[in-house]
Amino acid sequence: MNREERFAGAERVIRIGFWLNAVLMIMKLACGHFGDSEAVFADGVESACDFIAIGTVLIALRIGKRPLDGTHPYGHGRAESIAAIVVSLVIFLTGAGILIRSCLTLVRGTYPAPELIAVLAAAVTIGVKEYLYRFSVRIGSRLESPALLAIAKDHRKDAITSIATLVGVTGAFFGIGIMDPLAAGLTSLFIFHIGYGTFRSAAHDLMDGRPSESLISAIRLLAEVVDGVEHVHEIRARRSGQYVIVDLKLDMDPEMTVKRSHEISTEVKKNIFSKFPNVGDVMIHINPHNEKHKDLTRL
Repeated sequence: MNREERFAGAERVIRIGFWLNAVLMIMKLACGHFGDSEAVFADGVESACDFIAIGTVLIALRIGKRPLDGTHPYGHGRAESIAAIVVSLVIFLTGAGILIRSCLTLVRGTYPAPELIAVLAAAVTIGVKEYLYRFSVRIGSRLESPALLAIAKDHRKDAITSIATLVGVTGAFFGIGIMDPLAAGLTSLFIFHIGYGTFRSAAHDLMDGRPSESLISAIRLLAEVVDGVEHVHEIRARRSGQYVIVDLKLDMDPEMTVKRSHEISTEVKKNIFSKFPNVGDVMIHINPHNEKHKDLTRL
């Protein structure tokens, strides 16, 4: 899968979520209003807030697919991680809004008596949002797209919120009005957990956090089987959007010509590119094998 296909696939998934979210938003706002359900109407307002997150991710994908240039020599992929941070903040604000609203309802002690249409709207939302979550997380995991995975978690957040809405509205429909704010308050805690996980993952990438150990080990093994590579001295890697940038230090025969060491390095790089389509670049440094040396760094 080439660069254009990767970003086109991610953008297609985002657009599907965008339009389905628009339909759900209109449905919940209408059903909440005419079905006399504060919870369902608030769920519709939450869907409106999701447009901020989805719109941010679409912009980030447009920026992230730009190739490297003189100003951004490592590409623009981290726009996706920035978008994931924005999505996590939207998730946090949503959780806070739901918690505050449920507390105020409990303090007032007056609970709504919703119509059946409000109950059905919450049930439909759960099914659609869970489908969007599974669809988005499957494609996002395959592409290793931080922004798409963040949107997937946002869909899961909406599904969980709608479960609480369904429980609360159903209870209120049968006369147990207090179930609505209690279920919403409990759900806000799950939403905070999802927001924290999304924020932590995006911040890890923005701070040049190390990718998975399985990826590092696989790259090490792939490099060391190339004839002429005595040992992999060190591997550093960091994520830039859907791609991983790798820095390799290889130990080779100190008597080897520059031309030969360049050929071996090129073979290592080609093998890594062939095996890992999510690796965007590999920078290789050559060290003399079995000779003591000290790496110069200020980090």
